[in-house]
Amino acid sequence: MLDNINTSKMDLNVNFIKSVLSLFSEMQGNGISLVYLGEFNHEITKMFTSMAESDMDRKNEDRYVKKRVYHVMVETLQNMNKHSDEITDAHIGNGLFIIGQKEEIYYVITSNKVARSKVDGLRAAIDEVNAASADELKKMYMQQIKHGKLSDKGGAGLGLIDIARKTGEQLVYKFLPIDEEFDLFILKVEINGEKIKDEKNK
Repeated sequence: MLDNINTSKMDLNVNFIKSVLSLFSEMQGNGISLVYLGEFNHEITKMFTSMAESDMDRKNEDRYVKKRVYHVMVETLQNMNKHSDEITDAHIGNGLFIIGQKEEIYYVITSNKVARSKVDGLRAAIDEVNAASADELKKMYMQQIKHGKLSDKGGAGLGLIDIARKTGEQLVYKFLPIDEEFDLFILKVEINGEKIKDEKNK
């Protein structure tokens, strides 16, 4: 009976499991606590933020830090949906979302497809945000609220500005070519818990 077992299929399964375990080990080493690849909508965003909050509760994270991480997560996910060029009529986008923590640094990484024709504009917007001081970011934020022109995706750049204001960190990004029409837009946002606690105590 055992002689009839398809050993090639068994080997394939074992190799697959080994690959998964290796990936899991690498994720743990990088402090990754949540990874999702697929469709994004409001309900999924709520699920992620709830899971992240529960994880921070288990770690007895500072309430002020938890609030800041939550806010940045929501803004980052909304920003991904806003700039995704895989949005359907149901306002569902596709992308990759990762959240992790190494020591006092929380990080959120998103990745989604954008049209090549929009890359220069998006890059310029992020570079402008990264080059601005805290006071300049505040002015940019108020100007966008009062005079900002809404894009065809319904945003006036408030998301990127607000993320930079809330984190006090540079927005790390990269564009990777997919084909002649699209690039993969990768955005990494860091939230320094120690810095936020210091702000609270001032």
